Order: sequence, then structure tokens, then C-alpha cells
Amino acid sequence: MAILRPLTKPKIIRKRTKKFIWHQSDYVKIKQNWRKPRGIDNRVHKRFKGQILMPSKGYGGNKKTKHMLPSGFEKFLVHRVKELEVLLMCNKSYYDEIAHNISSKNHKAIVERAAQLAIRVTNPNARLCSEENE
Repeated sequence: MAILRPLTKPKIIRKRTKKFIWHQSDYVKIKQNWRKPRGIDNRVHKRFKGQILMPSKGYGGNKKTKHMLPSGFEKFLVHRVKELEVLLMCNKSYYDEIAHNISSKNHKAIVERAAQLAIRVTNPNARLCSEENE
């Protein structure tokens, strides 16, 4: 099968790739998931220079490239074989991603049908039994 190229591949610009971390999560034993500081004297809340940055509207990405993969395609989550028919005309702009809770039998059927329709699958080797590989 020939390599699929995207219909259009705009330059993807990410304003920030690092995660926003919870203030003092590197110092105290707390998770790193972002929480907004609400204390009136908190230096992150007050946005002092040199402190952890807070997420804001300005970090948002371009709408056209927001969920785009580096290859220029976007993901489309598939749960059953019938849903591949939707991608029939859009295989130049979408990749097929099989949902994580699909059985190995259905997973194999989806991968086979995607190959017939020339649709690229991002996770074709998931749920393969070790006996089949030997």
C-alpha cells in the first residue's frame, strides 16, 4: 500500500508544549496536575516574575491545527467496522484510531476493512495475542 499523504499540511505551531504544573508540586508530595492557586497572597496567583506560569486564553492553538498530528492528519475514533464507511471519502485528512475497549476479534476485522478502504490505522498492532506472533 502506498504511503498516504495529507490533502493539506499547514505548519503546526504550538505556543507551549510543556505541561502547566501545580504550584509547589515539585517541592511537596502532591500530584502535578494543574490547580489554580486561590490564595490572596500567593505569588503564582499574583503572577510575579520568575514564578510558575498559569494557563490562559493566549496559549490556545490555531483552530485548524488544534488536534492535528505531526503527519498532518487528524484522528477519528472507531468502535465498529461500519464506522469506517464515514472515512471512505476523507482518508486524505483523517487517520483511524481503534477504541481501547474493542475485542481482538473486532480489532482484527476493523484493521482488515481499513486496509481494503485504504484508511491508515494508528494502532493496528494493539490487542494482538502473543500466540499469533510466534
